[in-house]
Amino acid sequence: MSAAGVAGERPLVVLQLVANRWWTGSADPVIQLSRGLRTRGHRVLLGVIPGGPFADKARAAGFVPEPGFALEARFDPRGWIGDVWRLRRLVEAERVDVVHVHHSHDHWVGRLGHRGAALVRTFHNLRSVATGPLARALYRATDGAMAVSRAIAERSAAAGLGAARVETIAGVVDAERFGGGGGEAMRKELGVGPGPVIGCVSRLAAHRGHEALIRGFSLLLSEYPDARLLLIGKGEMRGPLGTLVEDLALSPSVLFTGYRDVDLPAVLDALDVFALMGAGSDESCRAALEAMAAARPVAARRVGALGEAVLHRKTGLLIEDDRPESVARALRALVADPVRARAMGEAGRQRVLEECTPTRHAALVEGVYRRALGRASPG
Repeated sequence: MSAAGVAGERPLVVLQLVANRWWTGSADPVIQLSRGLRTRGHRVLLGVIPGGPFADKARAAGFVPEPGFALEARFDPRGWIGDVWRLRRLVEAERVDVVHVHHSHDHWVGRLGHRGAALVRTFHNLRSVATGPLARALYRATDGAMAVSRAIAERSAAAGLGAARVETIAGVVDAERFGGGGGEAMRKELGVGPGPVIGCVSRLAAHRGHEALIRGFSLLLSEYPDARLLLIGKGEMRGPLGTLVEDLALSPSVLFTGYRDVDLPAVLDALDVFALMGAGSDESCRAALEAMAAARPVAARRVGALGEAVLHRKTGLLIEDDRPESVARALRALVADPVRARAMGEAGRQRVLEECTPTRHAALVEGVYRRALGRASPG
């Protein structure tokens, strides 16, 4: 029996409306939430920008995107009108209870087209919270909202939603995908030896903290010359970061692995320590949650939701600044005490299993939906 049936409340019809085409930012959290909602007995519809990796991944997960949406953020009156009209017809035809939006553009489409359905917004990062008069009007007309960190919740409440309609709900991760081994084979594939291996999964982009991590790692090498740093991801900063590695004479010790997808669990299993120095477009910092699911201790800057996801000295170590000495100190503490590091990793996995699985996440979000339905205006 579904959780919705156990609670004695009717299952909901939820439309996830997401102005995103890429497999980044809001994409994976939306799919994991949708999986959890389906497990709990709800019906989930999905509207995304067609023809991109997000749509492809959604189909692979068993969610066929609704046809007819454009959801392009550029100024296109015909596209806007078409999306609003499509949404109105879909809400009526499918008897949608909740329209759940995730970006400013789809939020406006949802506001204009949700009709009698409740309108709910997730704020995935701090910069997505607008503060102008139009945004305030939009937020006041929204029935409920979620934020992936307390800082985002506070800003969105002040921007017009009010504290009563905003709830902080941590990120979500497919924990079952991780923790299955494969690390030894991956170490052989990558050519790393028996020394400590530190890894970071993050787009190679500006303001992601890679430079601080590289410089901090260079200080660690004087004590652990056989240590290796894996930079996992792709992006426009690959060239400059490669130059930095060469200038610091770190080329044998720092490996750029490129983007990893199917074999990411094995890559994480190959690590002794996971490090993350910056938040991306999804400030729930899913990469850190995945590392915790893989039972790896996390050394992280206190940015985004990392200060809430990582329990300092219990599931990892939090770093207060981006000075190389601070980064090296945290890495050294974990590398020097592998027994303690493994215990932190296991504690991190337990935390994810208790708080961040799709089913647990969906139960919390369902509560937001039902409270939003209580505020929604009919018709």
